[in-house]
Amino acid sequence: MNFDLDEAIKIANQAVFSKFYRKLSDVEIIVIKGAWERYEYDQIAARHQYATSYISQDVAPKLWNLLTDALGEKVKKSNFKEALKRSWENSSTSQTDVLTSESATTKNTAKHHKLKETIPLQSSNQTKQSLVVTELYVERFTIEFICYETLLQPGSLIRLKAPKLMGKTSLMERVLAKVVKEGYRTVNLSLEMADRKTHFTNLNKFLRWFCLNLSRELKLPNRLDEYWDEEGMGAKVSCTTYLEEYLLADADNPLVLYLDDVDVLFPYPEVYEDFFGLLRSWYEKARSRPNWKKLRLAIAHATDVYIRLNINQSPFNVGVPIELPEFTKEQVQEFARQYGLSEDSSLVDPLMKLVGGHPYLLQLAFSHLKNSPDITLEQLLAEAITDAGIYRHHLREYWLSLQQDPKLMSAFQTVITSTKPVRVESISAYQLQSMGLVKLAGNEVEPRCQLYRSYFGKMVNFS
Repeated sequence: MNFDLDEAIKIANQAVFSKFYRKLSDVEIIVIKGAWERYEYDQIAARHQYATSYISQDVAPKLWNLLTDALGEKVKKSNFKEALKRSWENSSTSQTDVLTSESATTKNTAKHHKLKETIPLQSSNQTKQSLVVTELYVERFTIEFICYETLLQPGSLIRLKAPKLMGKTSLMERVLAKVVKEGYRTVNLSLEMADRKTHFTNLNKFLRWFCLNLSRELKLPNRLDEYWDEEGMGAKVSCTTYLEEYLLADADNPLVLYLDDVDVLFPYPEVYEDFFGLLRSWYEKARSRPNWKKLRLAIAHATDVYIRLNINQSPFNVGVPIELPEFTKEQVQEFARQYGLSEDSSLVDPLMKLVGGHPYLLQLAFSHLKNSPDITLEQLLAEAITDAGIYRHHLREYWLSLQQDPKLMSAFQTVITSTKPVRVESISAYQLQSMGLVKLAGNEVEPRCQLYRSYFGKMVNFS
């Protein structure tokens, strides 16, 4: 069998799942395919209608870091083919070997972590050429039920708030999957994909980008030029007309529009004032007008709303507000069980003391314990707050981001060096909350978890 693009993607998927228990996302596969054909990032972005900055500064760097950790060698755009080929050559292509390896890992892990049950990695109809994986997920029954039931109602709006990496996207993907079964059409669009320099400084460009991506998500032809009249009607009316007369009218099915990361607009009043006003006006229309009743809105943001909006033009004071909390101890125990690890207090309590109920940080820990049976929990915890630990890439990314914003760095230093919740300038507090580095305690803030306090406390002292 020759090593080709399909084999490369299969190997990458297997390596990532083995290490982190998740599959490559669609956009990560797009980057791999484009890099395989030697396209530049701007070409990849243009071919798939993404912002260049989103591909080059967000998706691609994180993808190469992901593969670096998964394959155990430095991976970048210039050498990823060779790295994947080496992994392919060293791996067995038979299902028997995969299962045997999985069984051996299970036995070794049991010695250290009181293994309760294995995680099914393959479906009953799996072939030797196809590895089917199941993404692990801890149910949030009450929140999912509220979101689902709300979106079934005409004229509904959900406001979902949680810091980054807390599971907003995973939760909403499952809710959207449920409404799809009811015959609904759905759009899942992150505003992070827009180019800040191009789209966030000009309302007309932003709304055209927005409508173009709605069409793409719904797999409908781009008909912007037919509906758009910036000079005559203006960008807001053009956008509303495009949604009402084209996208909503295309089918009788309800349309759920889920907008993620809307807080990336907060620093851009030249766009957010009119755009958020539009969302509010659509919400009002959807509560009374027949064609608009097909529209259901869900917006997600990572921080409290700190921008000024006319009370009658804000989508943040209507609808159903939902705040996504950290996992409870019971949910952490369920998460551990899904990884085949002991869910008793000897594992869960020490981890929660370090990272709380943070889904992403727990996932990294459980994945590492599952796949590195020679590493004990005590070793993992001891190294976690150092640059040799499993959180090193996560922590370094935060540190680099802080260094690029001296004002934010100064505020965070105040938080880290204080032994109790402290008050900092409000915008900085909200930005740190959005990043997930702090949590609010009334009008004051404190580090989100002991991991951040310990690691960044050392970094601040050494800087």
